[in-house]
Amino acid sequence: MNLIPLLDRIGDHGASALLGLLTGVIFGVAAQRSAFCLRAATVEFARCRLGPRVAVWLLTFSTALVWVQGAELAGLFRSSEARIMDVPGSWSGAMIGGLLFGIGMVMARGCSGRLLVLAATGNLRSVVSGLIFAVVAQMSLRGWMAPLRSWLAGLWTTRGGHNLDLLGALGQSHVAGLALGLAVAIVALEIARRNGIGGGRLVFASGVGFAVAVGWVLTYALAQVSFAPVTVTSATFTGPSADTLMFFLSQNAVLGFDVAMVPGVFLGSFLAAAAAGELKFQGFEGESSMRRAMAGAALMGFGGMLAGGCAIGNGVTGASIFTGTSWLALLCMWIGAMAADRLIDQRVEARAVA
Repeated sequence: MNLIPLLDRIGDHGASALLGLLTGVIFGVAAQRSAFCLRAATVEFARCRLGPRVAVWLLTFSTALVWVQGAELAGLFRSSEARIMDVPGSWSGAMIGGLLFGIGMVMARGCSGRLLVLAATGNLRSVVSGLIFAVVAQMSLRGWMAPLRSWLAGLWTTRGGHNLDLLGALGQSHVAGLALGLAVAIVALEIARRNGIGGGRLVFASGVGFAVAVGWVLTYALAQVSFAPVTVTSATFTGPSADTLMFFLSQNAVLGFDVAMVPGVFLGSFLAAAAAGELKFQGFEGESSMRRAMAGAALMGFGGMLAGGCAIGNGVTGASIFTGTSWLALLCMWIGAMAADRLIDQRVEARAVA
């Protein structure tokens, strides 16, 4: 992939921002049309159902594995150069942050990525929750909550100055990663068949995984030819949401992949919803609903920053390159979300029926 003409025309930062915008638009369109949501999948699973939401999430997860591992085998990308793999990982952060994030996304009725997608369609609840998420994420990254995050993250870290490559640790190649992705995709398609999910929704679900691969490949290709340092990364929303917030609040902020990806997701979701006639203003159902969503967003902001990524950054992007802490964080997000649904939502529903 030759990105040199693009660099010559708009420069390093401009090229990085353009690639982030492109990745975000693909993600936004696919996520909006497929209704991709980890929170919805975990709630469905917690209620002992393998329904359409589980099928969509599994298909996104599996296609991300297939596309990313396939790109690695084709020489289009090297996971060893990814930012998340090139720094020490935190096992304690993945566990504690993952649990907090999982609880928070149930309370807020959507993970950070889902909130951004819904905000673009006119969901004012998601706008408020998303802003709180970004503010708390920034506070946890560089503000007064940063010392607590650093202390918790430092309790148990990976060895050797970098994160754990699960494939390498297990003595497996990227062929094994590709095979796992295909196996999960078969399971996802069977669940989709049993639930009568249409082909269009399945295509868009796989498009979310494809967007993750696009981000990895494009940032890797740019890093090979750029004179300025380029971070090899892909779709994630905790750090980028905080950086995007500061971009609009600071005079000297630099536009790059992460910052441009967030408005790209918003734009893609807006265009997809507009084309489908699904733009509609929606607000909170009441005061208690608002309090719950705000508290959940705050938990996600701190938990996502502690875990090193959100449900997308860890659960799809990091997992697609078999980063050890990402898989642990994803597991803990599932556990936290299922526990929150059982202890909060299911109890409330049981009281309402009684």
